[in-house]
Amino acid sequence: MSQPIGSLAGMRVLDLSRVLAGPSCAQLLGDLGAEIIKVERPGVGDETRTWGPPYVKDSEGNDTTESGYYLCCNRNKRSVAIDFSKPKGVALVKRLVQHCDVLIENFKLGGLARLGLGYDDLKQVQPRLIYCSITGYGQTGPYAARPGYDMVAQGIGGLISMTGEPDRPPVKVPIAVNDVMTGLYAAVGILAALRHRDATGVGQYIDLGLLDVQVGWLYNQGLNYLTGGGIPQRLGTAHPNTVPYQVFETGDGWAIVAANNDGQFKRLCEAAGRPELSTDPRFVTNSDRVRNRDELVRIVTDFLRTNTTAYWMEILERANVPCSPVNDVAQVFSDPQVLARGMKIAMSHPLSGKGTVDLIGCPLRFSETPVAYRIPPPTLGQHTSEVLSEVLGLPSDQIDGLRASSII
Repeated sequence: MSQPIGSLAGMRVLDLSRVLAGPSCAQLLGDLGAEIIKVERPGVGDETRTWGPPYVKDSEGNDTTESGYYLCCNRNKRSVAIDFSKPKGVALVKRLVQHCDVLIENFKLGGLARLGLGYDDLKQVQPRLIYCSITGYGQTGPYAARPGYDMVAQGIGGLISMTGEPDRPPVKVPIAVNDVMTGLYAAVGILAALRHRDATGVGQYIDLGLLDVQVGWLYNQGLNYLTGGGIPQRLGTAHPNTVPYQVFETGDGWAIVAANNDGQFKRLCEAAGRPELSTDPRFVTNSDRVRNRDELVRIVTDFLRTNTTAYWMEILERANVPCSPVNDVAQVFSDPQVLARGMKIAMSHPLSGKGTVDLIGCPLRFSETPVAYRIPPPTLGQHTSEVLSEVLGLPSDQIDGLRASSII
């Protein structure tokens, strides 16, 4: 039986992006089978290569040039180093575009257009091109020219105002979650545009802003406000619309209890030896429990403190009450469910002293076209000669000449 190929096999992406939003999109497309050509500046590359420590260690235990941050979103790509601030570099990129289905970039407003690499320029040489631009604020509006960063989008888009404990300052989410969400939206947009192109033969431009994405996934909190529920406040880990649904202190640590419907709440009370709570007029319905949040949280905290996290996990799981421990990241990557689902993987890497680097797996599972981990996160310019020869058919002497003139 032949090995299944990825669902996006045959699609080629030119990834001119760096940091996280664009690269995470390109990595996802690569995991699904697309060929990704990552174009970087010679000698500099994606700046996240230097966003450490930690870095991959060589055989002597010394830091290499590859940071953990860079590794997180750059597998299944080939790296080509081209200086496209120069006309000959621009010409090379244009030639590559003619062989690509998709281009992803996250330069400031008008940055690539000034080099002759904007969408209007490139659709002339590749009318079927899907060109995805990721910026902080999109291509229009009063903020369009501002630089954009994940935390800035979290702040201006309302997320940070809701994150943290009520009596403490607001805090950002420790993962660059808006960058990741923007990468996901970009991947969805690209796939939709490819579907349209396959039907019509026409490419298109995708304009994606971090702020738009942040507002777009405010979801229930945004609608709580728009429906007249007032401005959402910081609740720590508590949920604005259901109780109990948060982190609670136990006798030796912390646990999450998520009894967010009447049946689950009844089972929680019975498992805790407090069946009378489920018929207490203050707590009978979810609306009652939300109105009497402080009193209920105090009661649940009091009985959870009487025993260990492990005890409560066993009791509550047996009672079919949603719950979990609060794992640190080391515990996550040793969790049997995480390991069973292949969410920790290892790939060979030329700079690693142990020969491999550990990476986070892709969560998508396909019955016919499984995700494949083909190429480890590349070193800067690792595949320049290979790609220029294979894709553009350049002979070795021309490649050597480009290298001698510092174009590659």
